Amino acid sequence: RLRSPSGKSTASMVGAPDVVKPSDKVEEYSPHVTGNPVFTISDETGCPDTAFNMASVNTNGDLKSPGDPPDKKVTEADAEKQPLSGKKEERWWNTLMQVAVPFFIAGCGTIGAGLVLGSVRNWEVFLNVSAIFVLVPSLSGLKGNLDMCLASRLSTQANLGNMETPREVISMVVGNISLVQVQAIVAATVVSMFAITVNAITDRAFNGSYVLLLIASAVFTATTTCFVLDFVMVLVIFGSQKFKVNPDNVATPLAASIGDIVSNSVLAVTAQYMYDQIKISLWQPIALMCVYYSLLPLWVFIVWRNKYTKSVLMTGWTPVISALFISGIGGIVLDQAVEKYPGYEVFQPIVNGIGGNLVCVQSSRLTTHLHQTAILGILPEKTRIVEWPWKTLFFGTTAAKVARMLLVLAVCGQMIFMVVADFIFQGAVTIQFAFGLTYVMCSMLQVMMLLYLAYMLIHFMWKKQKDPDNAAIPYLTALGDLLGSVFLGLAFVILSIFGLQYGNNVSGT
Repeated sequence: RLRSPSGKSTASMVGAPDVVKPSDKVEEYSPHVTGNPVFTISDETGCPDTAFNMASVNTNGDLKSPGDPPDKKVTEADAEKQPLSGKKEERWWNTLMQVAVPFFIAGCGTIGAGLVLGSVRNWEVFLNVSAIFVLVPSLSGLKGNLDMCLASRLSTQANLGNMETPREVISMVVGNISLVQVQAIVAATVVSMFAITVNAITDRAFNGSYVLLLIASAVFTATTTCFVLDFVMVLVIFGSQKFKVNPDNVATPLAASIGDIVSNSVLAVTAQYMYDQIKISLWQPIALMCVYYSLLPLWVFIVWRNKYTKSVLMTGWTPVISALFISGIGGIVLDQAVEKYPGYEVFQPIVNGIGGNLVCVQSSRLTTHLHQTAILGILPEKTRIVEWPWKTLFFGTTAAKVARMLLVLAVCGQMIFMVVADFIFQGAVTIQFAFGLTYVMCSMLQVMMLLYLAYMLIHFMWKKQKDPDNAAIPYLTALGDLLGSVFLGLAFVILSIFGLQYGNNVSGT
């Protein structure tokens, strides 16, 4: 209820707080085109007129105005988000179907990635340059560090209705693709240096030609894979809008469906080619590196001039680089386990890929929900950063509904993918009950931990005014690679202690 200086009621709205002080004058009342009443108010001190609508009143009843202190200021873009909190919620079966289809398609991609890794492990370059195995999880993880972040950003913009005009769409897409190329070149260089350092420490040897091989292979793999996936993401998001499907449910799993297999295949072929060439001359890896590093300033210039990506270029490096080192630790586990446990390299991409796919769906949905219903830095009502695990995974929060679906998909999917991968790799189904049970348990533990960490990490970042679209997914996918590699390694160790290791019932193994 708004009151004039005399104390008489001038207008009222159901649920509206007293937002005008006694010294204020109500000058004008008019309905807004959005349906929210607009009041033009001026005070006796001569402050300029300011228009407010109900989207500017937060859940605590405080009126946000341009003159408020910075911690209470609400921009026009943030104010427009408030009415979206009443958006109709997706039906659970719609969500399940939208997630399940790309999930199983992505599962086929992870199976292919594992089979590729199992096939190329005996290639000459993998036998003589063991640091290649350290690169595998990190370069595969770039789809989470870079491409899935791009998918999450574009999905959020699509759900907010910011991808309507062709000019805005082109600017958004070009800026994001250029940003991913910048990040891919830098990230591949960093992770290759990490692999070189680890290899020098473990082998106590240093080969300069192998340094060129690793850097050139990593940069070519990262940029090529990301470029392909970026265009796939753009097409998927536009297709989702056309067919009225939530892009948060389909974009990130479809990115992963081809990400792992393309990354592993390109890395294997490029590394073997470079290995053969350095025996003759070093000019090809050097020329390749010169081309990509020469293009880097051009990509930086495009990103810097783009309003959608300039801020990410300045602030988005910490999650990407940190995630690379986390994935690199998983690569060290892979490098050690491949030599001792046959079949590990087949199942490791499946465990890591499935966990990363599922947590990216949850991360993208949670971030979009916060963008639609809250202001950056302010959590929605009755939302806590730290919750009990069962509330985030089963019952007690809005995120639990989707988490339950993802856990069911994880159990069903891992059992199917495990049998299919075993059949293709061995030529027959050789899975024993003990191995199957241990495998499913370790993968479920990984997914549950990732979903729980995702809930806390995303809300923590939102509270700290960090956009989770740019920062959360790299950490989560990297943790998925590390946890998946470690848990699967522990499963192989435990099974080998009892003589139940994978493939021990196949003749000749």
